[in-house]
Amino acid sequence: MDNNTARDIRKLDVTIAVRRSPGVMSLIRSWVPGLLAGAWLVACALTAVAAEPIDLRLASDEWPPFTGSEGTPRVALELVETALDRAGIHTTMTIVDWKDVESGIRRGDFDGSAAMWRTANREREMLFSAPYLENRLVLVGRSGSDVSAVRLSDLVGKRVAAVGRYAYGEQIEKAEGVLFVNTRNDQDSLTKLLAGEVEYMLVDELVARYLLQNQPDDVEANLEIGIRPLARRTLHLAIRRDTPNAVAIVAAFNVEINAMQGDGTYSSVLQVGWIRVDVDGDGLYELVPYGEYVGDHPPGTVYDVFGELPEDVPPEKQRVVIQGDIYEGWDAIPDRYKIPPSPGGDTTFKLGTTIVTLKF
Repeated sequence: MDNNTARDIRKLDVTIAVRRSPGVMSLIRSWVPGLLAGAWLVACALTAVAAEPIDLRLASDEWPPFTGSEGTPRVALELVETALDRAGIHTTMTIVDWKDVESGIRRGDFDGSAAMWRTANREREMLFSAPYLENRLVLVGRSGSDVSAVRLSDLVGKRVAAVGRYAYGEQIEKAEGVLFVNTRNDQDSLTKLLAGEVEYMLVDELVARYLLQNQPDDVEANLEIGIRPLARRTLHLAIRRDTPNAVAIVAAFNVEINAMQGDGTYSSVLQVGWIRVDVDGDGLYELVPYGEYVGDHPPGTVYDVFGELPEDVPPEKQRVVIQGDIYEGWDAIPDRYKIPPSPGGDTTFKLGTTIVTLKF
């Protein structure tokens, strides 16, 4: 370990008690061949538990299916809560209007937000985690519509419904000539689209995926969905810089969310089946199944966590991570994992619940 790293760790206002965290153990299994002793010590320190319990106060607004009140779809909050809990950090989630989220953080009422887009202005006051999700807006039109637009400027003169919460910055603000129609939520956008009040609507790609997964007949009969994102922003955990142990909290979160992506927990929360993500940080993408048992054939669809265009390699030839082990293609996966997933029983594979439904 170099002197700068050692000094940074000493500065942390926390009494370290190294423990065997699930995230760290997952990382050990896949990274041990290349780990240096110093890097391992840092990983242990940053996933340690403080002598005094940490209770983190996080605020968000109503933004289904990413954030919202308990009992409603809020996959972003669940991802963050799960990762921090695995790191030994308790969280209290509060839902308020967005303006009160930011002002409350500045006043010290909240320690940060579980779901925030990163900007230079916000970085002056907050520490941001590595991205753990990407919001991508895709174009949706009525059945038979042309949804091949590759940029918002291709929609000049068109009426486009967009939820007011989708403040995607310059990508939307500078789309001159596009007639945006502000809507309350995705249901409001869909109602206006089907009534002919707008030609298109913008919807998060994850919401579009849920609709295709849970309401395929409605989608096929009524909608055309574009495949290319027209706007995108990465989502982060943000912690106020003067929060005690802020550096350690963010670092611990990064370790655990990465481990969740590799062990199937991430897919379980999002209910998306297989995902494609760089699990071990080597610049190569791996496929990660939803659960330990992968079935008897390669996946038909894969959710790209950070929206990379699919590699020009069929799924059966791509690297697969199961239980921390990396297999070079479908044929390399041991037969003991090629069991068709089923609800309940020994496979313990949980079938996806309905996170988003819209009325057509």
